[in-house]
Amino acid sequence: MRPQILFPLFADTPTLPGIGPKVAENLEKLGASRVRDLLFMLPNSLIDRRSRPGIANAIDGQIASFEIIVEEHIPPKIRSRPYRVRARDDTGFLTMTWFHGRPDYLMRQLPPGEKRIVSGKVEHFSGEIQMLHPDYIVKPEEADDMPQIEPVYPMTQGLAAKTLRKGILGALARTPELKEWIDPGLMAERHWPSWREALQALHQPDDLQVLATQSPVRCRLAYDELLSRQLALALVRARRRAVPGLSLRGDDSKVEAIIAAAPFTPTGAQTRVFGEISTDMAAPERMMRLLQGDVGAGKTFVAALAAARAAEAGGQCALMAPTEILARQHAASLAPLLASAGMKLGILTGRDKGKERAQILAKLESGEIDLICGTHALFQSGVEFKNLVLTIIDEQHRFGVSDRLKLAAKGARPDLLVMTATPIPRSLALAVYGDMDLSKLDEKPPGRKPVATRVLPLARLEEVITRLGKLIEDGGRGYWVCPLVEESDKVDLAAAEDRHADLEARFGEGVVGLIHGRLPAAEKERLSLAFKRGDIQILVATTVVEVGMDVPEASVMVIEQAERFGLAQLHQLRGRVGRSERQSACLLLYKPPLGETAKARLETLRHSDDGFYIAEMDWKLRGMGDLLGVRQSGMARNYFAQLETDTDLLETANAQARLIAQADPDLVGRRGEALRQLLYLFEQDQAVRLLSSG
Repeated sequence: MRPQILFPLFADTPTLPGIGPKVAENLEKLGASRVRDLLFMLPNSLIDRRSRPGIANAIDGQIASFEIIVEEHIPPKIRSRPYRVRARDDTGFLTMTWFHGRPDYLMRQLPPGEKRIVSGKVEHFSGEIQMLHPDYIVKPEEADDMPQIEPVYPMTQGLAAKTLRKGILGALARTPELKEWIDPGLMAERHWPSWREALQALHQPDDLQVLATQSPVRCRLAYDELLSRQLALALVRARRRAVPGLSLRGDDSKVEAIIAAAPFTPTGAQTRVFGEISTDMAAPERMMRLLQGDVGAGKTFVAALAAARAAEAGGQCALMAPTEILARQHAASLAPLLASAGMKLGILTGRDKGKERAQILAKLESGEIDLICGTHALFQSGVEFKNLVLTIIDEQHRFGVSDRLKLAAKGARPDLLVMTATPIPRSLALAVYGDMDLSKLDEKPPGRKPVATRVLPLARLEEVITRLGKLIEDGGRGYWVCPLVEESDKVDLAAAEDRHADLEARFGEGVVGLIHGRLPAAEKERLSLAFKRGDIQILVATTVVEVGMDVPEASVMVIEQAERFGLAQLHQLRGRVGRSERQSACLLLYKPPLGETAKARLETLRHSDDGFYIAEMDWKLRGMGDLLGVRQSGMARNYFAQLETDTDLLETANAQARLIAQADPDLVGRRGEALRQLLYLFEQDQAVRLLSSG
């Protein structure tokens, strides 16, 4: 149950004074349906109304406040003209102007001969000093009703700024004092206010720096938000570790056979990462590990070693990939390695039907298959394992959490290894995968040459096509990726079809293939195999080649209108070439003029092939965006935290959360009650439900 002290914050907004059904409807458009949502509304900016320069000294275009004496009202002779009120102070004259002004209302607000304080934007026009529609008009004795520093919030049509402000101040009045959940030492070190004081300072600021990135007020509130998330992840992790897993040990026979059969010496990073995985598998707790590897760093080889260890321990392994192409690609790469260790490999996708499917399922249930590669088909009903001890999930962000759980349910608490070829910025990895241990493959296999990357304007298109002609003559292969026109498969496909027709007319039928997301899986596989064999030499594609195409013979990647792609995506596409000892090239064609961000993206790619550095740069250039499919990962929206700049706060929150989960996993200690309130406040209720005492 949510603690009673928080009930007022989770009440609907119409319970606040001045908020009726219509206003509530408009607030909902801003994502504020409850009192708490108004408290968590971060201002966009601040208006400083403290400047009182005197009318004659007011600067054009700036906000100023004046104490005036009202002189006269000048109603318009024609209805379409503005209503004007003339006023003065000791330094000069001010004309206040309203379009569609109501004379009776304005006469009540500004009676001639009376003193008033007015505040708004000053404009110099036709030799006059004017104020169009003043923001505030108050009596001198009511000066405190006008904020000296006023927060400016996101707005929506039909909602007045003053109404929103009144609602937020009403929410603030309802805010209870809560017990402190932050470590006192950290509070003192960072000079942070209490939670309620921070909200007060945010919505009724007396300092223009309150919204600054390093402001103690903003940092305090951002830390609360990050701590709630990291604590929820840490509690889930602690709860999972409290349930015994399987201790998987082996005699190294199969692992050594695979290492001996590999056509290369494992990199130091592969050896280190397999050591981390081995230790996890041998431990009595369930393994939960995220393996990040740059394009071509050799994740599949590490997966083969993990599967071998599972087989040595007498169990089976399932490797789930997001697409059929990728699942079959993994199977093709793993087959020779596993065969050397005497292991049986199977594959199961939605395409496998009838007798063939029945045979695979029978072998899986009898334990004859040691490792099965597949898609979502792996966790469908009717798929039974003899002893599933290890699940490997590739490109996790393309699956929902429920998919992962359904696959895990096929075994008795199997270990989990998640792999991604998309290097993730550290802050995002902590925020999304904070319940997992992280491993990095940060070395490329020896002998791989860096891909020569060039940035060219579209005006040099003919030169690029001529170069492709030379590649075809030499029996080489290359990709041509077409631009993302807009968020529409149809339009993107049209661009790819046009380029395919263009290149086919130039190089002849059968030399150029076209692959895109709308093709049936079997047709995609046919084209991929034709390209791999060399029957097709140029593959025109939409971004469907971003993941899962492994053709070492391909040595040229052309990306048309590269400025339309994200940096991480460009890096993924470039990673489709440079997979052999052959010198490869990536040509980034752009359409001038280039914006600053697009220019920075292309320059970053030209100068670096380090996926981890590129991911950090992408993070900085794009901000949250939808990087790595953050939305699919189930990450909640941020109210106060900015993951791009709050790495320090996130790391502190993560470390604190892990300490709390270790020392007080049921949150019953001195700070336990306060921490539970924090979890409920940021709607991490699921974590609270895991606690045995609540």
